[in-house]
Amino acid sequence: MDSSPPLKIVSKCFVKPKTIPEESKQPYYLSPWDYAMLSVQYIQKGLLFHKLLHSTDTFLEKLRESLAITLVHFYPLAGRLSTLKTDVPKSYSVFVECNNSPGAGFIYATSDLCVADVLGPKYVPLIVHSFFDHHKAVNHDGHIMSLLSVQVTELVDGIFIGVSMNHAMGDGTSFWNFFTGLSDIFQTQERNKTDDLCLKNPPVLKRYIPEGYGPLFSIPYSHPDEFIRPYESPILKERVFCFSSETIRLLKAKVNQICGTTSISSFQSLTAFIWRCITRARRLPLERETSCRLAADNRARMYPPLPRDYFGNCLSALRTAAKAGELLENDLGWAALKVHQAVAEHTSEKVSQMIDQWLKAPFIYQIDRLFEPMSVMMGSSPRFNKYGCEFGMGKAVTLRSGYAHKFDGKVSAYPGREGERSIDLELCLVPEFMEALESDEEFMSLVSF
Repeated sequence: MDSSPPLKIVSKCFVKPKTIPEESKQPYYLSPWDYAMLSVQYIQKGLLFHKLLHSTDTFLEKLRESLAITLVHFYPLAGRLSTLKTDVPKSYSVFVECNNSPGAGFIYATSDLCVADVLGPKYVPLIVHSFFDHHKAVNHDGHIMSLLSVQVTELVDGIFIGVSMNHAMGDGTSFWNFFTGLSDIFQTQERNKTDDLCLKNPPVLKRYIPEGYGPLFSIPYSHPDEFIRPYESPILKERVFCFSSETIRLLKAKVNQICGTTSISSFQSLTAFIWRCITRARRLPLERETSCRLAADNRARMYPPLPRDYFGNCLSALRTAAKAGELLENDLGWAALKVHQAVAEHTSEKVSQMIDQWLKAPFIYQIDRLFEPMSVMMGSSPRFNKYGCEFGMGKAVTLRSGYAHKFDGKVSAYPGREGERSIDLELCLVPEFMEALESDEEFMSLVSF
């Protein structure tokens, strides 16, 4: 039982775009990738800062104003989902209604916690989940809930900014493009005292619609109960492990030397290492299959490629698998080569095949069916410039996530706070496996702190 003091919600409101773009008066359509996300949960990521504020009220006012300006560029996030459906034949179509929407959520909360109460414990305290709105919500709930919510939680000596974004609206690239845009506008507004603010990397809002289809897709259902499955996480231990840039460099060099190549990346090397260590901690039967998945951005893999700042979902979960025995009996290079091959084989042709398959037989992802038991899933990315979001308070002291998408074997990769090419891994395991991993000498020898 978590004995942390509760949060107090001080105020809630909705924020609309500062000006209403003409295009927001039309329906905003979703792509096949977006439809597939309707039954999974919101993206929930946030940053913790030391409090350097003279006035919280002034900060909140500026952040609200910055959100209103940012939403001009990301206007679909101020909307709500809407549905057209028929019973005969079964047809269910979802789009975003931006006109006359209440807007994005904005919440101010307070807590008696200190920064040290979040950073100090070995495991991420459960109270952190309450730093985010839309707890346990699935994306289909965007019919009645805001598609975006920003929650500011004031600690005794810190500020946590937690953003919850409907995953049917975008993936991690889209999420961090928004978060970075909000921070940039906040800081530019502070310096320039003007509302005429542009983004360095404005989102490309035109959704990918396969040629000959759309813009409105339908899935073969007549009621959401047919495809929405709420997900409850098991009891997990959640801990952040830090890997220094030097450790990452040496690990990559070791793997490539073993394999006689230079093509295996740092992240592929680290993924293989984590896969083997978690599998060893689970003490699986030698014949038991274990899989490893990586979230892969398809923007550059499309033909023609989508823009880097394409706003929406454009993800695949690449999979490789092995029997526990062969994974552990072979060396690290063997595992890294399997991970590398899964990435190398994910070509534009593969992406096109996946889209074609969805168009022929539309499906909705469900977390409990998406990943096999005893698997490892590497999500998020250390490439996102997450610590570049400063909001006038300097570099964040850490990054944390909410309740969403957590299961045994879920690993989220973040850039390390120390910079360079360091990587922080947020790792979720059931208590028994976490304890075994923490006793694994090979694993702990590579952890910085």
